[in-house]
Amino acid sequence: MVDGLLQSLGVAASAYTDGDHPVHTPIDGSRIASVTLENKAQVLAKIDVAQKAFLAWRDVPAPRRGELVRLFGEVLREHKAQLGELVSIEAGKITQEGLGEVQEMIDICDFAVGLSRQLYGLTIASERPGHHMRETWHPLGVVGVISAFNFPVAVWAWNTALALVCGDAVLWKPSEKTPLTALACQALFEKALKQFGEAPEGLCQLVLGDREAGEALVDDPRVPLVSATGSTRMGREVGPRVAARFGRSILELGGNNAMILAPSADLDLAVRGILFSAVGTAGQRCTTLRRVIVHASIKDEVVARVKAAYGKVRIGDPRKDNLVGPLIDKASFDAMQGALAKARDEGGQVFGGERQLADQYPNAYYVSPAIAEMPVQSEVVRHETFAPILYVLAYDDFEEALRLNNEVPQGLSSCIFTTDLREAERFQSASGSDCGIANVNIGTSGAEIGGAFGGEKETGGGRESGSDAWKAYMRRQTNTVNYSRELPLAQGIVFD
Repeated sequence: MVDGLLQSLGVAASAYTDGDHPVHTPIDGSRIASVTLENKAQVLAKIDVAQKAFLAWRDVPAPRRGELVRLFGEVLREHKAQLGELVSIEAGKITQEGLGEVQEMIDICDFAVGLSRQLYGLTIASERPGHHMRETWHPLGVVGVISAFNFPVAVWAWNTALALVCGDAVLWKPSEKTPLTALACQALFEKALKQFGEAPEGLCQLVLGDREAGEALVDDPRVPLVSATGSTRMGREVGPRVAARFGRSILELGGNNAMILAPSADLDLAVRGILFSAVGTAGQRCTTLRRVIVHASIKDEVVARVKAAYGKVRIGDPRKDNLVGPLIDKASFDAMQGALAKARDEGGQVFGGERQLADQYPNAYYVSPAIAEMPVQSEVVRHETFAPILYVLAYDDFEEALRLNNEVPQGLSSCIFTTDLREAERFQSASGSDCGIANVNIGTSGAEIGGAFGGEKETGGGRESGSDAWKAYMRRQTNTVNYSRELPLAQGIVFD
């Protein structure tokens, strides 16, 4: 299924045929490759090489570093179709989403190229005569990137493009569920390196491994920044371990994203927003819409329209003309069924959620998207289940809607559909949504590269991608220069 595709992307056959770790496609559950996982000693050796690469790369002018990222963006453009197809095969995304993920990679490369000439500091007025102050930003070191299966290539690119222009080296540990897309990305990056011609060896390396490999990255003091995307459970382990050695972490963890649906909303627009946000990637996005908080006066109509839309959703092979592909594996299916059973126990009325195409794909896990009308925001609603489950809650008062939006442990994405300017502005105010992303008349998923991506509370507080997220990949330095012949002290201190 993938042999010709991987070779067209520059991956040697030995990299995906000679290992002892099997790789399965969620499309039909079949084994498509086998890779070799690296142990702690091998990871530590790669960190050593990366540290040496960083010491050389940090002295390369930032615009020149940007040229490498520009070349990588061009290589991605050339191979967008093949890499997007590989994403579909390995992660189960529909073709459009696979291509869209590669486009995110291209977009962040473009962003980073411009950024390579905009790593600005500040000039600060000094209180001492004959002095000036400034703030400068310097390369940080080796950046460890740990990514999840659901965005197997884009998240790495978000981090790597910024880290490279900031002067850092990168070590990437992808999910064990999606190593083939990582091998392809590494091969494509090496193609860009060859065109660039002057980068130090080991500037950007791939680590295929399990928990042991991840722990080696997390615990090594030569890795000053670890950017980890995954579950809240994973973040609870990574954050304290990195902090214990006074390292930095960017944590992109769980999301339990809500839409407030006001009485004035354009329901045609809202239903389309619900559909993509709730069932895209088979509900396996961190920004997936998981809760609709709808005004009681329109709840029945909204639920009826969403059910009708769900009934038209095509489920099947993501490479064909379908809108919903498979869950990543049986564990995800079991978690979904467990959540739906708990929703029923907590008084919910469940529609959908059944397994589909089991006769055709006995080793794959396709499901119909589920809707659970809940009497209250119960325990199961407050928990993120990585599957296409949409919980529906009714509200009467706007303050109640805001409370329900915020009354979950996670704080990634949120949205409101309304034509009431006061509601929209309140939702995005300091007393409105407590999430890192707050949208008006657009769903919770589909973030653009230009804005910093991340959330609050159990989402981890990290920010990746656009805006000033680059500062996380650098170290800040305050400089004071005395150009006078005197030595006055700050705060007016006299020391004679």
